Amino acid sequence: MADSVVVVQKHVVIREAREGDFNFVARIMEEALPEWYNGDHGAHATRIYDAHMAGGTDNVGHFSAEQHMFIIEVNGWRAGMVHLVVKKQRTTKISPLIVAKEFQGVGGLGSKLLAHAEAFAREHGSRQIYATVAESNGKAYGFFRHMGYSVAGKSPSHYKPGSTEVMIYKPLDDVKAIEERDRQHISVREFDEEQHGEQVRALILEKLAPQFDGVDDSWIDALYAGYRRRHTREVNAKFKLVYVAVDSDGVVLGVVGCTPKKGEPIKLMPCVAKTPEAFAALLIDIPYMLRAFGRKLYVHCVPSVPEVMVLQRLGWLQNAQMPAAYHIKFSTQQWSNDLEITMNRNIRVKGHLLRQIKRGDKTLEVRAGYPNIKEIKQGDTIHFMSSDEECDVRVKGVRVFPNIDAMMGKEDHTRIAADMSRQGVVDLLHSIYPPAKERLGIYVFEIEVVRGARG
Repeated sequence: MADSVVVVQKHVVIREAREGDFNFVARIMEEALPEWYNGDHGAHATRIYDAHMAGGTDNVGHFSAEQHMFIIEVNGWRAGMVHLVVKKQRTTKISPLIVAKEFQGVGGLGSKLLAHAEAFAREHGSRQIYATVAESNGKAYGFFRHMGYSVAGKSPSHYKPGSTEVMIYKPLDDVKAIEERDRQHISVREFDEEQHGEQVRALILEKLAPQFDGVDDSWIDALYAGYRRRHTREVNAKFKLVYVAVDSDGVVLGVVGCTPKKGEPIKLMPCVAKTPEAFAALLIDIPYMLRAFGRKLYVHCVPSVPEVMVLQRLGWLQNAQMPAAYHIKFSTQQWSNDLEITMNRNIRVKGHLLRQIKRGDKTLEVRAGYPNIKEIKQGDTIHFMSSDEECDVRVKGVRVFPNIDAMMGKEDHTRIAADMSRQGVVDLLHSIYPPAKERLGIYVFEIEVVRGARG
C-alpha cells in the first residue's frame, strides 16, 4: 500500500486477527517498535500472533490467562492492531497498540482501538487495564494520558538503553460503583473550629494516629493553634491553613492542614479522609486555593490503594519511601505536586454531566460563589474531572445571580442538565447548594469543550 492514504468516507471495522494477517502485524511492529525497544520484533510478532491463533492460550507466560489480537480496518484496508493479554490477576495488558504509519492522521483510529480494548477487558472481568510506553515517544505517551491513563512510575533504560519506560494504567470501574460515587455531594471549604473542630479531631485520631506516633489530642491542639495564627502569614510562626471536605449535611469527610515552609514548599499534614472521593476532592481543590502561599505541595502519608490511585491520577509524584520514619510498623511515603508546572484549575463534575459536556449537550455549568469560583473569568480554561473521565473546557461567558430561582428564570435548564426536567434541575441544584451555599451567589459559566485536549 502507498505510504499515505486519503480517506474521504471511512467505514471502520474492528475484528479478531485471522489467517493472512501475520505479515501485516509483523510489518507494523517492525516499523513502529525499534526506535523505542530493543529485541527481535519479528519473533515477538510471531509469538503473540500464534498465541491468538491458538485460541488465546499462552503456553509460556506465568501470569497470562489468555491472549487476543484485533485488527482495525478502514474501507477494507488493514490500518492497525491491538494485542491484549488478560492476566490471572484480573488485569489486562495492552502489548502493543499500533496504527499503521500510512493511516496515522486519518483520525480516531487509535481511540477506537483503545475503546475496543477497554470494552474487551471489562467483558473479561478485568478491574484494570495497563501498558508501558516510552517517555520519549511523545505522541503515544500523550495519547494515553489524554485518554485518562495515570502514570504508575518510570524505569530508565528499561527496554532500551537511554529510553525511559513509563508504566501507565486505568481503572475499569463497574457502572454501579461509578453511579454510587456520582450521588455524593462533596465540597471543600475553609475549616471553622467551632463548626468542624470535634469532627476533625475524631477523624485525625481515627485515621492518622494509628500510623503516626505522637498524633494525639495535644498534637491536634497545636494544629488548631497554628490555624488561629493564619493571619500572621509568618512562616517562622508555623501558621496553618486548614480545609475540610464535607457532604451536603455538613459531615466532615476529610481534612488537610497546610503549613507553608521557607523556600516556599507547603507541607500537607494531616491529609486524611474517610473515603477516596473525599481524599480526591481535597487534592483537586486545594492546589488552586494555595497558589498564593508557595510553589510546591508535599505530603507525608501511608496511603491506601485507592488513595495512591488518586495521587497518581492527579499527577502527584512519589519522592521517597521512609521506613519507620513516623511509626515502627509503617513505611511513610512522600508525594509532591509542583504547582508551577502541574497546577490546573481543576473542578469536579459528576460523571453523567461530564459526558454531556463532552458531547456538547451541556453548555452551562452552575456553581456557588466560593472564592476560587469567583475568580474564574471569560477566556479561562478549566479542567473538569469526574471519577472516571476528564476534559478541558473554555469559559465563553460568566453570569452571576443572587439565588437559584433567579438564575432559573433566565437560563435554559436543558443546557445545565440535558436529561432532566426544569424541576429536576432545580431540585438537583438545591440539593447541592443548600441555603448557606446559595447565599454566596450563583455563578453560571457558559462553556465549550477544548477539542484535542485531555479527554
